[in-house]
Amino acid sequence: MKKYEIMYIVNASLDEEQFKAVQDRLHDTITSHGGTIDKVDDWGIRDFAYEIDHMKKGHYVVINVTSANEGIFEFQRLSRISNNVVRIMVVKTEDEE
Repeated sequence: MKKYEIMYIVNASLDEEQFKAVQDRLHDTITSHGGTIDKVDDWGIRDFAYEIDHMKKGHYVVINVTSANEGIFEFQRLSRISNNVVRIMVVKTEDEE
């Protein structure tokens, strides 16, 4: 298992219930593949530096996870096909011990 930091941006036009559903679905992807979510840092809605897909704001979330590669690959796949996820960035913070 490796440690990762994942930042993703969700469409800011979603209401709280829709945002929570998107967040839960993404986080369940990590846990269903045997990983753990160590920390969730919800930054809230922030302005973009430039327009992305005609949007000027996004809901930023940063999570620290411990997961195998399969969980990360599935997280990235689901994020790419979701219309509500604007951007995603995954950074490996530590190797296996």
